Amino acid sequence: MPVEYCIISIGTLSCNRLWGESTAVRTAHATTTFVTDGKRRILVDPSLPAPALAARLNERTGKTLNDVTDVFCTTLRPVHRRSIAALPHAAWWVHEAELSGQRAYLGGLLESARRLSAEEARLVEADLKLLERFKPAPEKFGPQVHLYPLPGATLGGAGLLLTPAVSTILVAGDAALTVEHVQRGQVWEGSADTEAAMESLKDLVEIADIVVPGHDNVMFTPRRWF
Repeated sequence: MPVEYCIISIGTLSCNRLWGESTAVRTAHATTTFVTDGKRRILVDPSLPAPALAARLNERTGKTLNDVTDVFCTTLRPVHRRSIAALPHAAWWVHEAELSGQRAYLGGLLESARRLSAEEARLVEADLKLLERFKPAPEKFGPQVHLYPLPGATLGGAGLLLTPAVSTILVAGDAALTVEHVQRGQVWEGSADTEAAMESLKDLVEIADIVVPGHDNVMFTPRRWF
């Protein structure tokens, strides 16, 4: 049975500088994708609040959150994992480089937070506790679902490369921020490493026929237009 994917929710940016916006004008959320390969039912970037996510998943696939076997986060940025606590029964996965980098970052942040306030320290400790549930993602989730590192937007960002017989689909996360960013060859202005982000963008355009951006609807890659 070929791998299948379905867009559960189309994401958006709080502030899109390509539209002339300089401050947040809406609530950001990441694009959420449901991938099925054999017995694995993978929810990528559970970003909407849990009640909305559950409703959208059922509307788009007929499934419930309890049907999800795996959660994959393209990044550990909070907006990409907003409702992950609603999926305690599933395995939680993220690229190993992202996991180790976020642990180091939060560990350093905790020392500063403790000097500032007990409440800030509590929030950082809660994030560190949450990370304990995550495991380093395998190179393959199934015969047609592969981990695909895409560093730059965050240092350990990664997507899922889907390889059915006739095309390649890349669930790219913030390596492909929006359709317009890909069309213009631009990366997220908040990228941890802009040079690496540009290399990842070039790479994904070359390898994929179809891209699922981090905060937009599915698209054909520009090379498919000619």
